[in-house]
Amino acid sequence: MAENKIKIPKRILSALMSSMAAGVVPRVGAPYIAIGRTAEIGALCRDLDTIADGGSATRFIIGKYGSGKSFLIQLMRGYAVEHGFVCADADLSPERRLSSSGGGGLATYRELIKNLAVKSSPDGGALPHILSKWMSELSYSIEQDGIRSDSAEFDGEMSRRVYEKLRVMETGIGAFDFAKVISTYFAAVRALDEQRQADCLRWLYGEFGTKTEAKAVLGVTGIINDGNWYEYIKLLAVLARSIGYGGLVIFIDECVNLYKIPNRVSRENNYEKILSIFNDTLQGKAEGLCVIFAGTPQFLEDKHRGLFSYEALRSRLNDTMFGGGARETQPMFGPIIRLKRLSDDELLALIARITVLFDEWYGTVDVTPEEMRDFLYFMLSRAGADTMITPREIIRSYLTALGIILSDKGKRLPDVYASVAPKTESKKEVFDPETIDF
Repeated sequence: MAENKIKIPKRILSALMSSMAAGVVPRVGAPYIAIGRTAEIGALCRDLDTIADGGSATRFIIGKYGSGKSFLIQLMRGYAVEHGFVCADADLSPERRLSSSGGGGLATYRELIKNLAVKSSPDGGALPHILSKWMSELSYSIEQDGIRSDSAEFDGEMSRRVYEKLRVMETGIGAFDFAKVISTYFAAVRALDEQRQADCLRWLYGEFGTKTEAKAVLGVTGIINDGNWYEYIKLLAVLARSIGYGGLVIFIDECVNLYKIPNRVSRENNYEKILSIFNDTLQGKAEGLCVIFAGTPQFLEDKHRGLFSYEALRSRLNDTMFGGGARETQPMFGPIIRLKRLSDDELLALIARITVLFDEWYGTVDVTPEEMRDFLYFMLSRAGADTMITPREIIRSYLTALGIILSDKGKRLPDVYASVAPKTESKKEVFDPETIDF
């Protein structure tokens, strides 16, 4: 295996191996273990092309726990950032929702803004970088027009151009306050007023508690709150496109937490917010915005508590007679992307890739292609594994087995799983290990 080592920076490799061993989706390094999902990735990439042209889109990635929803999100997040989009992601939880009277919606907004990422700041916290990039471009443009940066009229011209750029948003909720805060931020940067810069960022992060406080500090009449946070997401999408980015891509994971909300009214309020986002993006009312939700089949299909319990969403998202969820091949034109189990070939290629990464980080283990194949046969031989097993389960089990081999040089891979269950008769071979790129 040594001659096929993959060159990965140690920081990324460390995070990658630690995340996989714990069954957690790696936030960095996802492309190094990306196997399969060609059709799904192609559909999401087409959505990125759409928003780069000024359109908008909403997708629902549906799959069982461990099937690869979060991994696909992180893979697409990295791709979008690398290709000039602004991205933000958040996991829903009992404290973070889409709609709430107790701060849950605002908590989701704050998480999204905290995780805002661009190519120059891929790990989050990119809002100051975005504003700095825009300010630099405006300053250069003003100086090109003959107005010196140290002249008295420079700040006035800067403010005028900010409002001119944001004029396309002036009919949106909160657009005037949004433009005023950004203009104030630019003036504070020019004046080296760090406190005022911090106040502007606090407002953009949704950290002002009352309108009275915001008016006293910044002179604006509104704040970002539970009821209007999505409107400011739409403003950020327009801003991103207007200053040269491809658009804004929002990833919202763990949507099953909406399904778990016990109160029916509260649950339906969240589904109403999803309907609003869905309608805005499909009707062209959210320029440059793509929203990707990820959840379990129960979150989507349960007719008592899932999205299908909300008739307006069920009628839009329910499968047609030609696209039932049980079909092996699914069209990728609709809003739903259902994650099927990876094929045997893809699972074997995944095991081979993990072996290479394990060798590079922990040390070489002696595992042959045939032993990898037999390990996969063992994992798939259990009752129901053909349909129920997930990449997460296989990865964690395989890494544990490799760790045992590494610590006990006398063991081979078959010895590890032979101690767990009686040896079973080999399954019919459905793929050839010689065809896999190890």
